[in-house]
Amino acid sequence: MGAPFHQHLFPLVKRAMRDYDMLHDGDSVAVGVSGGKDSLTTLYTLARLRRMLPIKFELHAISVDMGWPGSDWSDVAAFCRDQDVPFHLVKTEIAQVLFDLRKETNPCSLCSKLRHGALNSEAVRLGCHKVALGHHREDAVETLFLNMIYNGRIDCFKPVTWLDRRELYLIRPLVYVSENTTRRVAAKLELPVLHNPCPADGYTKRQQIKELLAAQAATDKNVPKRLLTAVKSLWV
Repeated sequence: MGAPFHQHLFPLVKRAMRDYDMLHDGDSVAVGVSGGKDSLTTLYTLARLRRMLPIKFELHAISVDMGWPGSDWSDVAAFCRDQDVPFHLVKTEIAQVLFDLRKETNPCSLCSKLRHGALNSEAVRLGCHKVALGHHREDAVETLFLNMIYNGRIDCFKPVTWLDRRELYLIRPLVYVSENTTRRVAAKLELPVLHNPCPADGYTKRQQIKELLAAQAATDKNVPKRLLTAVKSLWV
């Protein structure tokens, strides 16, 4: 696989790691693997960099099963084995809680809290002290706009976040990487991307922001880079 493929991935991830001091020798890192293109790209990247970087760190892959009928994680598990990363599946009933019991019409916020709670609990159980998430450049920019438009505040997640109650660091190695790059990685590597069965998928406030920003980027290709620069001012 040639340089044109990796030049938009590995250098940007290594730069983010250096800029925000994400990994150290002896770290034990849990990668949250949702089955989407971004989390699978994160796992692939960290597994490859584990062989390339001078520091030594352990990796675990953790997937949270939402409880959708017919969920099949076998291809994701096989991919993790190919990357020499232990795979752990956490069974939950989050889907039933959200849609059958609570009948949520705007489930995203609560869903995120429940999924990340299950992910972080498993990471702690495994003895990991860092959790790697697959948020990319557009995720950061969209989060900024979501907070401004719907919450009235200028805020965004940080590349590294300390969770006091869990004694965990959340790290986001792909924060400089574009979504288009993760899409290309998934296609070229034929990653085992799972279909998202959530009925809210594609109909969220985040999707509306994504379409708004995509329209701006279509008229000026430098818009995403400028917006990332604006977000980075919040990370100082």
